[in-house]
Amino acid sequence: MNTVNPQHPHAASDYRTAMQAAAFAYLERHQAEHLADEQTLFTRAVQHLQLVLDVPQYLAENLVAMAYGELRSADCRLYLDISTSTGRTAIITDPASGLTFAVPVALIVKHLIETPARRTLRQVS
Repeated sequence: MNTVNPQHPHAASDYRTAMQAAAFAYLERHQAEHLADEQTLFTRAVQHLQLVLDVPQYLAENLVAMAYGELRSADCRLYLDISTSTGRTAIITDPASGLTFAVPVALIVKHLIETPARRTLRQVS
């Protein structure tokens, strides 16, 4: 298993950045194979990081999730403003128009997570 040398404080960040880039590249390279089933693409990317790059499962899942978000948001100018969001409200900002949207997390859960017809990502087992 890959480990990070604690005497190099930036090594952990560099490792995560490199592994997330590898996850992004894998997702980008294989997305055409899974047009109707993104869960399989997600799972395969996690397995790739684990088996080929020796990334622990918990970290592989997190890195693939972040890479997946980057891949699917590449053409979107809106972004989540983490500094003003709370645990119950996501603040989404459009820098081009200057508009800001407050979206309750409950709505995100209701319409994206708890709706089986729209759910594409599940916990990897």
